[in-house]
Amino acid sequence: MPKSQAQSVALPRVVDLDALDEIRETLLDALHAGPVDVDGSAVDRVSTNALFMLLSASETAKKAGFSFTISDASTVVTGAIEKLGLGPVFKPVLKG
Repeated sequence: MPKSQAQSVALPRVVDLDALDEIRETLLDALHAGPVDVDGSAVDRVSTNALFMLLSASETAKKAGFSFTISDASTVVTGAIEKLGLGPVFKPVLKG
């Protein structure tokens, strides 16, 4: 049974290709439980693929009727989002 309280997922310091499999599995587990809040405050390095994975997770949550937020995204994360021109698609999920 889905939980109503958001599951918290903390991103590691480095979110690159080597980290994606583990993060994806963690996100999938959290998404199966209900709403998800991703803590992006610790991220010092992020890959483009990681950003697209977060967007995919957001869409998965939306289709399931759950909220998906990214809280306290580091300046590295927000800078990469802006540099890639993804600000408009991330705007609904970025909090704090």
